[in-house]
Amino acid sequence: MPGLKVDAIPLLRELEEPGISLIDKFVMDIRNYSAAVSGCTSPTGIVMFGDKHADMKPVLEKMDYAMSKETVILGEESGHFIYRSGDDSRNISGSLKNSCDGVALVFARDNDKPQGVGETQFHVALSTGVVPVGPTHKAASVKVKGDRSERSTWLTARKEGLKEALDGERLLHDIYDEMENENASHDLYIGVTKRRKCSIGSEKVRWVTTLEFHDVLGGDEEYLFVDGVGIKTGDPFRFYRSDSDTALSSCRRVSEEFRNLKQAWTHKNSYHFRGVADGGDKTEVCGGIIFSCYGRGDSFFGRANVDSSPFLENFPGFPLAGIMCGGEIGRVHLSSADHQGGQEESSPRSYLHYYSTVYLVMSYTPSPLES
Repeated sequence: MPGLKVDAIPLLRELEEPGISLIDKFVMDIRNYSAAVSGCTSPTGIVMFGDKHADMKPVLEKMDYAMSKETVILGEESGHFIYRSGDDSRNISGSLKNSCDGVALVFARDNDKPQGVGETQFHVALSTGVVPVGPTHKAASVKVKGDRSERSTWLTARKEGLKEALDGERLLHDIYDEMENENASHDLYIGVTKRRKCSIGSEKVRWVTTLEFHDVLGGDEEYLFVDGVGIKTGDPFRFYRSDSDTALSSCRRVSEEFRNLKQAWTHKNSYHFRGVADGGDKTEVCGGIIFSCYGRGDSFFGRANVDSSPFLENFPGFPLAGIMCGGEIGRVHLSSADHQGGQEESSPRSYLHYYSTVYLVMSYTPSPLES
């Protein structure tokens, strides 16, 4: 990666330093590494891999709080991983080898790069695949159940503007009516808007608003059951269902984003395909990485290669790799076109997605001194 330094930084489950959150330490480790090699606490990009039993939502919230908006963050939270850091003090083994909840592959600008080396840049895009269903509700009562590996939330809710608390059966019945009994062909989630205080260590506390998704597990005459934790009484939420038409439409938007990126490079006389010289500094695509939901396959779209098409149509012949996962990480600001409808500047942040595809395009611009 010309012009960049790269290292793997783990998110440890156990922490010996009292009084410091392990998430805070993880974020500070990233910032300290970036500052050491680039002079800036925010790196160029972070590819995050989370353990399937770990809750990445609070981790990503603090990463977003701590990093500048120019830092690209993407990855997945659904599997297992291995890592080795260039700093041996970060490598764990023996009895501690299973005490890692995640690992960040950190790309930071190299202050000591040789003269004449250009700049590697990251460009990220998101294709969504869920659509809201029914009215807004507010959590009325909330209980957390289970252990670390299988924690869930049991809740009741009120429709906005009404006093009656609805149980799980009633909530699901109303939503299935809205879906015209198509529940068998869709996965169901709730998207919860959460406004929380956030800080790192002793830094100034700031309010952040996020949209976080929870898989709907079922419901009975008392509660609605959803995966994960972090929901509070009074939090507003809407139901969401997977939707192939939404996914196709957002794939087309991503393709248009990449087309505009190419045109911008061309307009500045800085983009070329391999073997075509046009004068000036030439920005060239190095390749791409895709993190896509395992549910977005051929049967979901009705045809093959839909998720790869935005990259392949715009950057044919360049390397592309990816993974199917269940919990796609992508740091984006959700617009009204993607989710709840409201003005884009007041819409919440979202970091962890479902039925989505996150794209990373890597490019390289030579230095004017580079021949």
